[in-house]
Amino acid sequence: MAKVTHLKDICIGCGACAAVCPKFWEMKGDGKSHLKGAKMLSLDHFELVLPNAECNAEAAASCPVNCIKVVK
Repeated sequence: MAKVTHLKDICIGCGACAAVCPKFWEMKGDGKSHLKGAKMLSLDHFELVLPNAECNAEAAASCPVNCIKVVK
């Protein structure tokens, strides 16, 4: 199992995650990235549990502010 977390409050909306992993990431009207299907843990903290990390490891590595974490 892999846990993907997104700390939306520090996201700068560069779009790198959506570019490398569009299956799970998209840009929305607020100018920040969104983790598709994620559960909101708090106002700016989202989490998605998956069988494997898929392309989310690349999304995390591409993030210049490290607001995406993947724990396997």
